[in-house]
Amino acid sequence: MAKKEVVTDLWVYELLKEANINLEPQGSTVLEIDEALKTASKSGSGKVGFPEYVGVVKDFLLVIENKASISKHIKLDDNELISKEPKDIKDFAVNGALFYGQHLAKNTTYKKVLAFGISGNEKKHKISPIFIDETEFYRELPELESFISFNEKNIEEYYIREILKEETNKEKELAEILKDAATLHKDLRNYGNLEDKQKPLLVSGILLALREVEFKGFNIDDLIGDDINTDGQKIYEAIEKNLQRAKVSPEVKKDKLLSQFALIKDTKILNEINKNLGKTPLKHYAEFLNDKIYKSIKYTKSSEDYLGRFYGEFMSYSGGDGQNLGIVLTPKHITDLFCDLVDIKYNDIVLDPTCGTGGFLVASMYHMLEKLEEEKNKSDITDSKYQNLQASIRQKQLHGFELQPYMFTIATTNMILRGDGKSTLFNDDFLAQNPAKLQLNQATIGMINPPYSQGSKQNTNLYEINFISHLLDSLLEGGRCIAIIPQSSMTGKTKEEQEIKENILKKHTLEGVITLNKDTFYGVGVMPCIAIFTAGESHKKDKECKFIDFREDGYKIAAHIGLMETEAAKDKKQHLLDVWFDKMKAETKFCVKTTIEPSDEWLHSFYYFNDEIPTAEDFEKTIGNYLTFEFSMIMQNREYLFEEETKNVKS
Repeated sequence: MAKKEVVTDLWVYELLKEANINLEPQGSTVLEIDEALKTASKSGSGKVGFPEYVGVVKDFLLVIENKASISKHIKLDDNELISKEPKDIKDFAVNGALFYGQHLAKNTTYKKVLAFGISGNEKKHKISPIFIDETEFYRELPELESFISFNEKNIEEYYIREILKEETNKEKELAEILKDAATLHKDLRNYGNLEDKQKPLLVSGILLALREVEFKGFNIDDLIGDDINTDGQKIYEAIEKNLQRAKVSPEVKKDKLLSQFALIKDTKILNEINKNLGKTPLKHYAEFLNDKIYKSIKYTKSSEDYLGRFYGEFMSYSGGDGQNLGIVLTPKHITDLFCDLVDIKYNDIVLDPTCGTGGFLVASMYHMLEKLEEEKNKSDITDSKYQNLQASIRQKQLHGFELQPYMFTIATTNMILRGDGKSTLFNDDFLAQNPAKLQLNQATIGMINPPYSQGSKQNTNLYEINFISHLLDSLLEGGRCIAIIPQSSMTGKTKEEQEIKENILKKHTLEGVITLNKDTFYGVGVMPCIAIFTAGESHKKDKECKFIDFREDGYKIAAHIGLMETEAAKDKKQHLLDVWFDKMKAETKFCVKTTIEPSDEWLHSFYYFNDEIPTAEDFEKTIGNYLTFEFSMIMQNREYLFEEETKNVKS
């Protein structure tokens, strides 16, 4: 085997290991696979041949054939099909993978075979999957960057989405959530005449009241539309009990929440029996929320920000999304990505200074609890210590500020519904806080999606970059800060923003910036990016930052739903994380490593250069295209287009 191909084999092995997939090299211990491979001769000579890797994941048979050079990736025949000529099967990765896949489909009992043709190395490569069924029919699938979609956790979802082309349970669930949100919004409008800001508050309050059902402190059947002890009063009292049960503290925080929920008992139309419903709107909403929403939030282990999603839907249906206040709610896949990019640990302390509905805090909580579970499984943590650490995560390690009272109430409710009544959330202006005082909270991670487009020369403190600067100053030395902001924040379009960028580098370190999909905040019109910093360590001149183009993230716009995950998303995210954590090299079209200046535009597009050496084929194609264009113009009597060029060459 050639030395270069050994390098490719080792790189592929690392990819499989990272995806937690155990395939065997050069053969199989599974008897029927081993017997079938004994008759798999690529040259047709009868000589035994083996693919690089083969193995089973659930009921799928995976087979891999790789080559060291990308030039040996695939060979097509005259009909643009994968060639089955013995020489091409032997020399090209995809052709060899298809041969082995079809042979195994024919000679084993496996009815679902995934064959992978791989060529190149970790920096420049191609990974092409092919699905083969028991009839040996094959289908070429989109190229990959990793094997994350093919481990036990993800392979069935990949099969449903990419091969069967059907919706997964997750997609069906999301569609139902959006449908329910639309229905509830319509009912809130038709039966409650509520303002946009009041809608999510009413939802939050009823969800808290429903938590009292299991403690016999609230019963939906008791909502009978009584004029004296109104339905709103009963719900309000249940909310108050639940805030006490959740041990919400300090008292001023509980009072702030109750003042926001007062609309439930004070709004007359909500407490009167509606003729069309035959009950009060409040009872109707309580029944709906109990059936459609409460059970999902109560029993889910997902980091999905349900209330945040509902809030966003309410705003979109009502023709506004909070943009007049600079509010842009963060999608779930971004809150999860934040946790992965900062490599969140179970003992981290997280601060979100503009927490909105609490999306970052919810995601952080679930990721930290998962890391704690992993630690428990591999160490000697006792059950009592484990429970104490769980309580610490929920009640002490999540900190947030939110300026808008109704958003603060939603965020607090969001955390309570997930078993946290003591997280340190404040209804206050983060920018008015003393960073030195905030450092006493010992936050090790800062996550922020600041208000957008609020800053000006007259109000420089509201520039997005200033929120980042203030957050960095509030973290412990060595803390990680991650922000999602408009790309314009990284260019420093005003003198004041340039100065803030310069000041940041005097005290903190920029680790890198990731350019995101333009539809990340679908319908809002923001071109976002993620910036990642290390707090309290001044930026060294020779420090190399990573600038990544992650616009192709595997998410697309789906009609009537909005931004949706495709099967490619997991693969692309894994590739991003591999490059970010230096587990894999990448071409400059994806990632540029470079030193920076404060005056630079901290974006991939500013630093990008094409480091690929054109091949002879590229040169011939370019010359051919030019000659074809020139001939076409001359035939159209437009040879004058080339006259000036000829004069310049002669001179």
